[in-house]
Order: sequence, then C-alpha cells, then structure tokens
Amino acid sequence: MDLSLNGRRAVVCGSTSGLGRAAAIELALLGASVTLIARNKEKLTATAAALDTAAGQTHTWIVADFTDTASVTAAAAALAASGPHHILVNNTGGPPGGPALYAEAADYLAAFNAHLIANQLLTRAVVPGMKAARYGRIINIISTSVKAPIPNLGVSNTIRGAVAAWAKTLAGELGPHGITVNNVLPGFTRTERLASLVKGRADKAGTDSKAVEADLIATIPAGRFGEAHELGAAVAFLASPAAAYINGINLPVDGGRLHSL
Repeated sequence: MDLSLNGRRAVVCGSTSGLGRAAAIELALLGASVTLIARNKEKLTATAAALDTAAGQTHTWIVADFTDTASVTAAAAALAASGPHHILVNNTGGPPGGPALYAEAADYLAAFNAHLIANQLLTRAVVPGMKAARYGRIINIISTSVKAPIPNLGVSNTIRGAVAAWAKTLAGELGPHGITVNNVLPGFTRTERLASLVKGRADKAGTDSKAVEADLIATIPAGRFGEAHELGAAVAFLASPAAAYINGINLPVDGGRLHSL
C-alpha cells in the first residue's frame, strides 16, 4: 500500500491543538511538508517545531483567524503565492452550542463564514497547483451531525451540513483532475471542544462531568472516547496515494456510535 507523502505539501487548518494538530502530525510522519494555519503565532511555532522532519521536509506556518474573512483571504493569497500544495485539510472550531430556534441570524452568518467561506477561499488558492500536479486531496474535518443531527448544536448541525453538500459538489467537479474531496466525521473525541461540551451539559443538568462522560460513552459500541491521533490517521490515509479512488464520501470515525448507514 502506497502511503508515502514524500515530496507532497500539505496545508492544515486549526492545527495547533486537537484534531488539526493530530492531522498535521500524521501527515508529517508520512513525509509531507506541512503549512500550519491558526491564529496563535506562538502555538504555530511550537507545533511546527514538534513535527517530524526528515530529508526534504520543511514545515511552515501562516497566522489567520477563521472568524475574520479578510484574514483568511490574506492567508489564501499567501498560499497561492508560495507554490503548489497537494493536500488541504479544512478544520476550524465548531460554533457554540444551543438550540437552532434561538440562535441569532448573526450566529449562523458567523459560522457560515468561519467554515464554508473559509474553506472556499483556501480551496480556490490551492486547486490550480493540484490540477497542475494531477494530485490533490481536500479533506474537511466536520461532524457526524451531517448524518444525524446532534441535540443542542443547532448552528453547528446546519453549517456542517452545508459544508458536506459543498464538498460533495466539489468532488464531482474536481475528480477529473486527480483531486479528491472527502469529509472526516469525528465522533466523541478527547479534545478541548469535547471537554467544553461535556462541562456545558453537566452545568445545565446540575451534575458532574464524569456522569455526562459515562452517559456519552454508553452510546459508543467501542466503549470509549476516540483519541485525536485516530482521527489524524484517517485524514492521513485519505491524503495518501492509496486513497486515490475514494472521492465524495463522509467517513465517520466514531467508534460505531452512528446508527445510520
């Protein structure tokens, strides 16, 4: 199986912590040179220094805030100017929780800009190089909510679904150029976001976080939360030559929690 990414250049968004950082680590282990994008310069520097580096690998970073469209536009311009990139991992933190009905219009617009519009800007920046190389992998880290909406995540459910439809459309448009577009759907994975969601549920129910965690784990056939590196491994596989004929899919990495096909 050809998993080598030697000579390939990857862009990983939201890459200083959690799932993005895990994806960057796994891509570097397969030989890719990684450009990290996030908003904290100090964390970007530390993450770049921590990535595996073999002969021919160079890791760089770009500061960008995904809540600021102008900032993402500048990052996209920097990518376009810095030569071809073969892999793009779109990933950013999810919107705050709450019912769909009571979210403000501004909440939906902010999430749309931070997720779908940011993805679009970065994708447009890297696709010309992917077409020239006849090799491209666009991978979006979204949510299992595209298959089954998650209660009390109304804005997130809505926006993640929009990203999934966008990705499926692009998969058809870009497939003839050797470019695949896929979504990875993390289930309950040990990250700062999961800890925040657990705390929010615990506070609302007047219980402790351990009880909420136990309730969530009871819904997972694997009997545990996922680890970030397991999600990173799925991203790295989809980025590899071995996954060349996998296009337009939603891949759950959730320990079997989803009941849908």
